[in-house]
Amino acid sequence: MAAISTHILNASLGQPAVGVLVQLFQQTDHGLVLRDEQFTDVDGRVKAFETISLTEGDYQLIFNIAEYFQSLAVESFYPRVCIDFKVADIQQHYHVPLLISPFSYSTYRGS
Repeated sequence: MAAISTHILNASLGQPAVGVLVQLFQQTDHGLVLRDEQFTDVDGRVKAFETISLTEGDYQLIFNIAEYFQSLAVESFYPRVCIDFKVADIQQHYHVPLLISPFSYSTYRGS
């Protein structure tokens, strides 16, 4: 089934980032529209964002990581990470993982 999911790994600890607020937006003719927001689970995952229907187009995930690093009493540089991506085929699953550390991040198209 077509869906959007994510996983956050704290690369500096080698552990999942638990309790991070992640927001899913969709680009529309009226600007970005919030489709869902969830906190990562104990495995650092949002297994599926709740969307009425997945349509082709541009999307954005915003990972609010400042509070996560504050909860660890760790200074960090980025308050949030924004990842823009395109849904080209609504039959596919889109997994967008994020690797974070206090002063860097990276992402890729997962499976």
